[in-house]
Amino acid sequence: MTLLDHGPDRTAATALVVRALQPLVRAEARAEAPAAGLDPADLEQTVWLRLLERPAAAVPPRDPARWVRDTVRAEARKGRRTARRERPYAGTEPAAPHTGSPERAALGAAERRALRAAMARLPGRCSRLLDAMLAPTDPTYREIAGELGMSQGSLGPIRSRCLGCLRRMLAAEVVAPELRGRGR
Repeated sequence: MTLLDHGPDRTAATALVVRALQPLVRAEARAEAPAAGLDPADLEQTVWLRLLERPAAAVPPRDPARWVRDTVRAEARKGRRTARRERPYAGTEPAAPHTGSPERAALGAAERRALRAAMARLPGRCSRLLDAMLAPTDPTYREIAGELGMSQGSLGPIRSRCLGCLRRMLAAEVVAPELRGRGR
């Protein structure tokens, strides 16, 4: 039987165990979470879940303080291992900012894809230059010039011409916002 088994006796036992261990679990979770890069509330919730998963969960552990400390530390270690192994996706698309709705996020991603596609169609060195300038590493003009084999002084004028070309290209492809939905 576990704490998940319902009945008047189990409910009372669960309430007693939770009430007795709550301050200790909260304090241990708050102490361990920052070093593990976890949210203290998430760590606390995981510890409660581990307590509920115990086969003999209806009774508190023999040494509750030790059990809580060991469980919190084990979960914090697990969180650190997970954080070390997980890497953010480093695709060609930059991460979409939190815009509040999935629709806005999808539209933003579509706009970024359209911009990248238009940049790929730019003539000459424009595509490579703008790609380098929009790199997530935010390179300096000196680094960009070295990467592209150009003089640093020519980057600004070339960039200006490339952006003008991109602007004209996109203006021809996109209907002006005030004309959308009007039957002209």
